[in-house]
Amino acid sequence: MVILDGKALANKIKAQTKIEIDQLKSKGIIPGLAVILVGNNPASQVYVNMKTKACEEVGIYSINHRMPEEVNEKDLLYVIDMLNKNPLVNAILVQLPLPSKINEEKVIEAIDPKKDVDGFHPYNMGKLLRGQPFIFPCTPYGIMKLFEEYKIELKAKDVCVIGAGNITGKPMSYMLLNENATVQICHIYTKNLKEKTKTADIIISATGKAHLIKADMVKEGAIVVDVGIAKVNDKIVGDVDFENVSKIASYITPVPGGVGPMTIAMLISNTVFLSKQQNNII
Repeated sequence: MVILDGKALANKIKAQTKIEIDQLKSKGIIPGLAVILVGNNPASQVYVNMKTKACEEVGIYSINHRMPEEVNEKDLLYVIDMLNKNPLVNAILVQLPLPSKINEEKVIEAIDPKKDVDGFHPYNMGKLLRGQPFIFPCTPYGIMKLFEEYKIELKAKDVCVIGAGNITGKPMSYMLLNENATVQICHIYTKNLKEKTKTADIIISATGKAHLIKADMVKEGAIVVDVGIAKVNDKIVGDVDFENVSKIASYITPVPGGVGPMTIAMLISNTVFLSKQQNNII
């Protein structure tokens, strides 16, 4: 069994990206990322702080807009419009989830697709669906980079993606299809989940349900990627029963230290990519 070490690879990517940023700075270009956080969701606050710290480490110009829970949609859209027009901002991220009174789709569509660092805008999702991606969503992109680093072949592999959300599950399935994998997507309404996972060469689980994937659901030698995060008795765990599944899998990601660090590394990488695009360097 091999651990897919996301933390180590993320540090490698950030070091490479810092070199790119230093090169851009020598040309008078400083990549800029703006993050909008609405409300006081503890998990969102942790994520935003981690992203801000990562920006500081590599030299990205970072702006944080923290808005109260009671902010109205009009004011949020005004801030996005302001950032769209700001030439110092190359990338915009609205931390999800948003308060229920705000139309999430409307907010995502308000972001300039050329500054859409998460790749969630319908234009960018459509490009990905058609196999002509402009930018990749950070979490699936990080998983693909792990496969690449560990030389895991995707062509003709049977992949079971558990979780059909817009952040991970759906874009992940498109990216796998674009690499000629055979993809099955499971979700909360899927019947007999074990039947689906048991035959999969690769399992990617992104539900946030602690220890959903048990050892008897995984075939010998399968590759298991755990995107989920949950807290059990003050301990951070994933979707996968790591202790037991790791005895069966050929490759597996830990939680923490697997997909999470890769998501932030790809956010940094995407910010630099957008900066280069807007400065006609790519």
